[in-house]
Amino acid sequence: MAASVLLPGLGRLFEMPAALVHVSRAYSKPQAFTEVLQLPQRQLTKFVFPLQELQRHLRSDSTSDLHLKIFDPSLEQIAKAESFFAATARNRIEYLSSAVRLDHAPDLPRPEVCFIGRSNVGKSSLIKALFSLAPEVEVRISKKPGHTKKMNFFKVGKYFTLVDMPGYGYRAPEDFVEMVETYLKERKNLMRTFLLVDSVVGIQKADSIAIEMCEELALPYVMVLTKIDKSSMGHLLKQVLQIQKFVNTKTQGCFPQLFPVRFCCTFVLFPP
Repeated sequence: MAASVLLPGLGRLFEMPAALVHVSRAYSKPQAFTEVLQLPQRQLTKFVFPLQELQRHLRSDSTSDLHLKIFDPSLEQIAKAESFFAATARNRIEYLSSAVRLDHAPDLPRPEVCFIGRSNVGKSSLIKALFSLAPEVEVRISKKPGHTKKMNFFKVGKYFTLVDMPGYGYRAPEDFVEMVETYLKERKNLMRTFLLVDSVVGIQKADSIAIEMCEELALPYVMVLTKIDKSSMGHLLKQVLQIQKFVNTKTQGCFPQLFPVRFCCTFVLFPP
């Protein structure tokens, strides 16, 4: 979806990364992007632009294309975008409400983005990391899959609303299909769906069903690959290439570029 056709104010949101809290295990506390910029160049590229690091390991004669240049923000744009998730008196980041049905959801004028994925894919951990610059916002994380049972709505300043959807697959809510499909189909201000896929195991049957749902509803969505630090480089590259081929040949509504994130870190981009 081009920024020019988005609601007023959303264009700036999708022209740059919406959040960056991307640090190594050595940084156990949330770090400002200005501190990340002090990392050595190789480490900085690995953390901030993981697709570039993967591309480096491809053979020079490879025909595989990871679409690196479709959405290629500068470091300055990333630094500026960090402010979206920084809680201040003028930029309130807060939990709004939860709902099990669309008619129970808050009626909000702002654009919405939602995060959806298989149980235990790391969705709540990702959202918690997004809100690390707003520590008063509580995002519950459980080691047990299927912890999220409702649609949870979070206000991200004046920019948009973020919706944490229940996980599908193992221990999904009994009314998951009705709850989620109705939301995706009828929510008028839903602008982008972020579909999380575990990069260790690739696209599973439950993921395929979710992808089919997005395609049938003609939703603009982005595929986010989680846990990229849980595999060897060889295994990760194999999985990424397989998923990229799937996106290229089997989808129409999915943004062409994949967005990898680490299990312990966060690097999320809102593409145009």
